[in-house]
Order: sequence, then structure tokens, then C-alpha cells
Amino acid sequence: MFVAKRVMIIAALIGFLASPALADEIISLKGGYYNLEPSGDIGVRGNVVDIEDDLGIDDDDGFFAEAALQLGRFRLFTSYQPISFSGSTVLTMDIDFNGETFVEGSRIDSDLDIDIYESGLAWFLINLDDLPVRIQFGPEVAIKYIDTKIEIQDKGLGMQESESVGVPIPSLGARARIAFADYLGVVGRVGYMSYNGNSLTDIDAQVEYSPIPLVGIYAGYRYLDMDIDEDDLLLDAEFSGPHAGALIRF
Repeated sequence: MFVAKRVMIIAALIGFLASPALADEIISLKGGYYNLEPSGDIGVRGNVVDIEDDLGIDDDDGFFAEAALQLGRFRLFTSYQPISFSGSTVLTMDIDFNGETFVEGSRIDSDLDIDIYESGLAWFLINLDDLPVRIQFGPEVAIKYIDTKIEIQDKGLGMQESESVGVPIPSLGARARIAFADYLGVVGRVGYMSYNGNSLTDIDAQVEYSPIPLVGIYAGYRYLDMDIDEDDLLLDAEFSGPHAGALIRF
């Protein structure tokens, strides 16, 4: 009986998803490569230092992924972006970090890892497809889980300290898409929220080009402004840079 019920439920779901009411359903997958430049401050139970000038942390290159489900005016999406910065420098001053002091004149290696997990929903209140161009615009709500880890080590003295923290930050914003043709469109989104002492601003703009139906490429620019103060870890930083990749819809 239990197996029969499961078969009936699965069959009903298949029938529902195949119904004409969801004929506009689109699943899209994106994968891309980014380059982000960091700027700002970080500290853990000690003095706050500059990410670039004091720790020698430089740009980061990496990959990210996004999946979305379009149901009429609604767009469900989820994404993952791992960011991993590293640097090496000779200290020009003492740094107190997580209870330890890294002294002036010593060489330190630093790693800053930030994993961003995001899920959200956009509602296109404006959804015009009877014009020479298609225009979609509406509010977007999302939640990001930001997993941050900072590590500093002095290999010469055998010192190593690290701290990690994960925080969820909801955001409220807007998403827009303008399709000039079936093969060319511009996508933009912005989100912001201050929650429980932490805040995040996320701005992203992309140009999509699909010379082959349902398959294409895109390029854009992203700006992230994070202010995290959690469990003695303070991160007040900006990350920005270009990204590009491929997309597929079905």
C-alpha cells in the first residue's frame, strides 16, 4: 500500500509539472569564473588590521554556480560562491590576533576564506512580453549564509591562529531583466539588509548572450559589502570584480 501511494504521488507530480499551466517553466544553470579585489578591515580579539596593507592579501580567482527555476512571474534560485584569499607579508607593526601577538618584522602568511550560500525568490510584478523588448522587474527576498574563516601563521616561530564563524543574513532587494532579443539580455539585481548586528550589500549586473537556443555565455560585475561582527570576529570589507561563464536553460 505504501509503495502504491508513493507511485501515485510521483505520477501526480509529473502530471502537474507537465501541465499547460507551467508551460513557461524554465530551469537555468549557470557556472562561472570570477576575480574579486578585497579591501577593508578584519580583526579577531585584538587590533583591527587592513586586509591588503597589513596582511598582504591580494585578489582572488575562483568558480561559482547558480541554479534557478522560473515559474511564470516567480523565480526561485540558489547559488554557491567560495572565496579564498591569501597573502604573505613582513609586518610593519605588532598584530594582536586571537590572543597571540605577531611581532613587527616577522613574516606571516594569511588566509581568508568566505563561503557564500544563497537561496531566494524574485517576484516579477512587471512582466511585459508584448513589446519589442521583454521587461521583467520586481522585488527579491533572499537569505545568505556566510561562512568566514581567517588564519594567520608565522612559520618561523611556529605560531598559527585561526577563527571561523558562520552567520545567516536575510536580504531584501530587486531584480530586473531586459531582453532585447531571444539571444541577448541584461540582468541586474541588488539586495541589502542589516540583521542582528551584521549587514550585507550585494549588487550584480550581467549581460547574457545565447547564439544557440537554450545555451549561452554571460559576463558581468559583482560588488559585495560585508559588515560582520560575530563571536569576536570583525569583518568590515568590500569585494568587487568581473565574472564570466556559461549558462544552459531547459
